[in-house]
Amino acid sequence: MREHLVNIGITKTKQLQETSIKYVSAKGQANFIMMLIDKEILNEDELAIFRRGRNAKSASMAKNADVTTYRIATGFEAVWGYLYMEKYHERLNQLWTMFIDFVEE
Repeated sequence: MREHLVNIGITKTKQLQETSIKYVSAKGQANFIMMLIDKEILNEDELAIFRRGRNAKSASMAKNADVTTYRIATGFEAVWGYLYMEKYHERLNQLWTMFIDFVEE
């Protein structure tokens, strides 16, 4: 995320930190993945991974999000990890672009 922000010209430490929060917050991630689900953008495999990640027991709890939002965001991160580990780079890039557009709106 920070690499993207530096590439678009955000280089001051404070501004970089404050801006990155919009992208990496549980709330932002949860809102994005719910939009993907509502618009039926995820395929069946991605939905299954999301559900498994969302429903997995976590050793830690969120500091700045409610439990539901945190679990949905965990599902989001599970999908990202799945796509990366399976080397579905084209799909990951497609969703990454959608995520950037979603957060920057």
